[in-house]
Amino acid sequence: MDVSPNPERRSTDPRPFWLAGRPAMGDAEGTVTNSHDRRVVGVYSFPTAEQVEQAVAAADAVRGQAAALPLHVRAEALAHVAHRLAERTEELAQLISGENGKPVFWARGEVGRAVSTFRFAAEETRRFSGEVQRLDTEAAAQGRLAYVSRVPYGPVLAITPFNFPLNLVAHKVAPAIAVGAPIIVKPAPKTPLSALVLGEILAETDLPEGMFSVLPVPNERAGALVEDPRLPVVSFTGSGPVGYAILDQVPRKHVTLELGGNAAAVVLADADLDWAAGRIALFSNYQAGQSCIAVQRVIVEDAVGDEFTEKLVKAVGALVTGDPADEKTQVGPLVSEEAAVRVESWIKEAVAAGARVLIGGTRDGATIAPTVLADVPADTKVSCEEIFGPVMILHRAGSVDEAFAAVNDSRYGLQAGVFTRSLDIAFRANRELEVGGVIIGDVPSYRADQMPYGGVKESGVGREGLRSAMADLTYEKVMVLTGLTL
Repeated sequence: MDVSPNPERRSTDPRPFWLAGRPAMGDAEGTVTNSHDRRVVGVYSFPTAEQVEQAVAAADAVRGQAAALPLHVRAEALAHVAHRLAERTEELAQLISGENGKPVFWARGEVGRAVSTFRFAAEETRRFSGEVQRLDTEAAAQGRLAYVSRVPYGPVLAITPFNFPLNLVAHKVAPAIAVGAPIIVKPAPKTPLSALVLGEILAETDLPEGMFSVLPVPNERAGALVEDPRLPVVSFTGSGPVGYAILDQVPRKHVTLELGGNAAAVVLADADLDWAAGRIALFSNYQAGQSCIAVQRVIVEDAVGDEFTEKLVKAVGALVTGDPADEKTQVGPLVSEEAAVRVESWIKEAVAAGARVLIGGTRDGATIAPTVLADVPADTKVSCEEIFGPVMILHRAGSVDEAFAAVNDSRYGLQAGVFTRSLDIAFRANRELEVGGVIIGDVPSYRADQMPYGGVKESGVGREGLRSAMADLTYEKVMVLTGLTL
């Protein structure tokens, strides 16, 4: 089967999945529709149970060859993927926007980040070397030298979400290839199309057969893959209940979880209020709030509370909401009308409990108007759960102590943003905030793809970011040489 880009492809032509590096068709099909206008974006083929078994068997069979791949082979494959993603940016951006509902402006940014993710992986691969330790620091170890290397646990099962259907797949695939681990990707059923294009590009490389598969199996069939002993690593990004169910299901496997959050942005009295208001407005609502580090809680110091609230509401009101295909759109629909109905119900619950709507709060199909709520009771869902929609709550704090305590008053701990000009407060925030990342002078939504990324508490275990993920997929192995003259 020809795997090159086909400009004549119709949205109703089924896309193949990728079985051990080769295109394949199953016995059933799924359809992806756009949440904004309900048009068909693409059709894809489901693998059969027998085909899934073939993919797992191929990954298991190639694990030794994959681990022994020369570093330059891995690096060149990753660099090729980065290059080809860049070449196909517009095609992929339109596809992401169609399947996810993400405004094309943000979709292009996601493709650019995926390019960087593979490029960073190629660079880290060339540095993926062992280290040597002289052991003759003690007389008993004279003549001994230790070589410490990192070895992949084995084939990886990657389960990815809908909100970043290309770059979060990249964050699973790139480090796996970098360390020499075969990988099977199970993309989100709502958004498998960009992962299937990534499979096309991977198929152009010289990676051995069996090194990768992209299997868009329904969620109800994923349990067998999770349990399969030939896949010793499960890397999951998604909701907390599903992630912890996986951890409970396979407690003896190496499981990494990037789960949810209800990210807080703290605005202190010394902050640049215009900058803070603009950034918080945009990054509470980018991706329609469907990001685990979208701003959900805003904690503003009382001294500037009224002034900042006015600026924030004005900035939210200036955002352009509408058709994700429109170049001017900043806030598009949620991934489905069902998701929007849930977000609307959480807003209504908060209002019924006493919250005030400062702006927004309405729904039109799959689109929720960017919303700011004040006076939100602490026990409402919008306050203590992850809303995954374009909604933020505004909370006032009388001091830095109170603001930081409010950030920590959460089951989650992914990232937090602190708007301040004080270096002392910046380092204090880093000491005291119970999160995996503290962003000073900006929103918690900031992420550089090469930096360590992950959370504490119920936001997950393990870290992404290329070098961090490569360490997470491997274990240290020591070889001691004896009888040497050092």
